[in-house]
Amino acid sequence: MAGRVESFVSGAVVGGRPTLSIVIPHSVCYSLNDLGPMEKIKKTTLENGLTIVTEPLPHVRSVSLGVWLRSGSRRETRDQNGIAHFIEHMLFKGTRNRSAEEIAKAVDSIGGNLDAFTAKECTSFSIKVLDEHLKFAIDLVSDLVLNPRLDPKAIYKERGVVLEEIKTVEDTPDDLVHELLVQNFWKNHSLGWPILGTEKTIARIERQQLEKYFRECYVPKNMIVAAAGCLNHARLVEWIERKFGRLNHSPAPPISPAPQTFAEIITRNKRSLEQVHLCLGVPSYPLTHPNRHATYVLNTILGGGMSSRLFQNIRERRGLAYTVFSNLDPYSDTGCLSIYAATAPKATRQTIALILQEMKKMKTSRVSKEELVRAKDHLKGGLVLGLESTGSRMSNLARQELYFGAYTSINQIMRSIDRVSADEIREVARDSFNPRRIAISLVGKLDGIQIRRSYLES
Repeated sequence: MAGRVESFVSGAVVGGRPTLSIVIPHSVCYSLNDLGPMEKIKKTTLENGLTIVTEPLPHVRSVSLGVWLRSGSRRETRDQNGIAHFIEHMLFKGTRNRSAEEIAKAVDSIGGNLDAFTAKECTSFSIKVLDEHLKFAIDLVSDLVLNPRLDPKAIYKERGVVLEEIKTVEDTPDDLVHELLVQNFWKNHSLGWPILGTEKTIARIERQQLEKYFRECYVPKNMIVAAAGCLNHARLVEWIERKFGRLNHSPAPPISPAPQTFAEIITRNKRSLEQVHLCLGVPSYPLTHPNRHATYVLNTILGGGMSSRLFQNIRERRGLAYTVFSNLDPYSDTGCLSIYAATAPKATRQTIALILQEMKKMKTSRVSKEELVRAKDHLKGGLVLGLESTGSRMSNLARQELYFGAYTSINQIMRSIDRVSADEIREVARDSFNPRRIAISLVGKLDGIQIRRSYLES
């Protein structure tokens, strides 16, 4: 058995906009103490560089396991754009040991749930199964990520699927307006390129490029295996090492340098739409920045829930939009705070003016004690409720390892949120809401609608 380095670390939650969805395993009730005891989470590093992190939860019967890559679409060149997502698709189209149909039947035969996604800075392949099927699940997932067939006929078929996926974004205005904002906010940088790629780049992808990308990125030093649920760490490490231990000790691929941000005004006239979809964006902090907790609270106050300023002012008081919210997208070395709304063409300028007004208020006035407490409780509730499934706990372990390489308990995270002051929020607002750095994209019936730089900076 290959040598390895082991350490014991504590539980954690990564910040970012919390989800309000609640998934509660049957007959399970977590207390705050269950959400991050330091002795539970264990970490092992194999000799070839593969990292394994686990959180045993003996009071559940399920296990969620994921293989995470430290590479996503950001790692691509311009000509490769879309290849990370494309190869994620291809790994489900057959391995050297199983056909695509056999993969599907294998998952169904154990009542499992197999999933995958590609993001800007990571790619994930995960499975959730009963604890008794964990060894089989490891065999299946390792087969996917280690032995892809990359059959030319399957590549040809999947190219058509991805091209249709790209068209779906073009036909979905709320997705399109966000995509346009990001592409121009981080212009000429891979972080701004679409994860799906473009019709032009996808049309050029062939097996040779996929094989080259696979060899460079699917290496142990670029991988994290995370698992949470009813498991034994030592036994899981033994099973993982049997599958991944033979991989060569290859260096992880480099990440692109930090991007520059651009305050662009982008419009796309779609006269078939009844609304104008708009998205404003400003530079924000990286995911590990010391001010991240104050930024999460600011985002919650601004547009993170039904009691937020944007929701109450634009929807409830004035009835200008059905959907309006703010969102944080932090990455390893940069970030973006964006605000989205969909409104009638005649109300577009007024909606933008109200958004700018709320941004200005957060720079000039301290938030009230009541508003601050409510936002903190909303944020903490989302963090705790977001951990009530083995899948979310597994993802939490992987993301902490990706960005921090260390772990902080949920109680420590909550204390950090509680320490955020009104003065800190105002300082973050002053740092973030610079009118000269506001980018905006608009999609919809734009006949006669013009938004100039001077309007955003007035």
